[in-house]
Amino acid sequence: MAGALSLQTVLASFLEPHVPRPPRQAQVCAHLQACRTPAMGGWLLQCDRCQAVQPHYFACRDRHCPHCQHHASQRWCEQQQQAVLPVPYYHVVFTLPHALNPWVQLHPDLLYDLWFQSVWATLRAFAAAPRYLGGELGMTAVLHTWGQTLERHVHLHCLIPGGARTAAGQWRPARSNYLFPVRALSRRVRGRMVSALRSAYARSELHRVTRAGEVTALLHTLMQTEWVVYSNHCLAHTDTVVAYLARYTHRIAITEQRLVAIDDAQVTFRYRDYRDNGKHKLMQLAGAEFVRRFLLHVLPKGFMRIRHYGFLANRCREEKLEQIRIALGQADERDAATIVVETPFDGYLCPRCRQGVARVRYPIAAIRWKGG
Repeated sequence: MAGALSLQTVLASFLEPHVPRPPRQAQVCAHLQACRTPAMGGWLLQCDRCQAVQPHYFACRDRHCPHCQHHASQRWCEQQQQAVLPVPYYHVVFTLPHALNPWVQLHPDLLYDLWFQSVWATLRAFAAAPRYLGGELGMTAVLHTWGQTLERHVHLHCLIPGGARTAAGQWRPARSNYLFPVRALSRRVRGRMVSALRSAYARSELHRVTRAGEVTALLHTLMQTEWVVYSNHCLAHTDTVVAYLARYTHRIAITEQRLVAIDDAQVTFRYRDYRDNGKHKLMQLAGAEFVRRFLLHVLPKGFMRIRHYGFLANRCREEKLEQIRIALGQADERDAATIVVETPFDGYLCPRCRQGVARVRYPIAAIRWKGG
């Protein structure tokens, strides 16, 4: 099959127009197919040296788009850099059991929200306990819903400064290499999530789960299993923290760099097999199956998949971070060079002569998109 190895090519080749899809999935497919094409409209640019004319089409800015998310990640991390503290950071990952995947399919907003709430409530309680930190924790949590083979694998990546802010505004550093005991975290978050689901069912919020006895039986089973929690004492330098955070914040289910081949029937892509020591392997999927798996990870419209908690919560971040920096004996060292300043579009280096500047000549109207 001719064409670039891209998600646009995959969708153009294997998205079956006669298959009914939820409106949100159809909307995302339309955005990704239209991104940087005449469907989006744009500018006609002309070089001020060689006079070459070329179109520049607008981006879709959909958070599921691999092209748009790269730039969004850069902008976001530049903004977050000012919130990074000069302390070690911990990376903790909480995985939702796969037994709950059918409920995620039926009630994604609810399950994702309850998972955020349960994870934060668990970590907050551990941090407040005098035997651990005895203070307020800060956390940035990022929701991922996929595994390496694009199957549903819901988990939260939590990046946590290594310490807590006490009621007196002092900083109490963490002493353990793993922040809190992993097994204890696992059991506590299990209890909180099962309790939250039971309460949600009592409030009729799991109304699409209709099989008699399913809720009681599944919640009982979940309480008998070990939930997966991973903790790592990972980072000690501010620049490293920002770069590390960028790896997780604006990811999509699969990057185009992992695509190996697209033919008339299937898609081949690279993945890491963590059950085999993280070896890189190839997987071939029928094109329609690849699209199905990719669309499993379309988030509900408006859903916040990056959230800040504790002293990193947006409503109080500036004040509390200032207190913590004073407690750490650190002056406000925010570098003005890292502040992003938006400037008007002023053209590009001409790709033809590589000397002139391609400037806007006139706008190109968008084509009304009828896909999806």
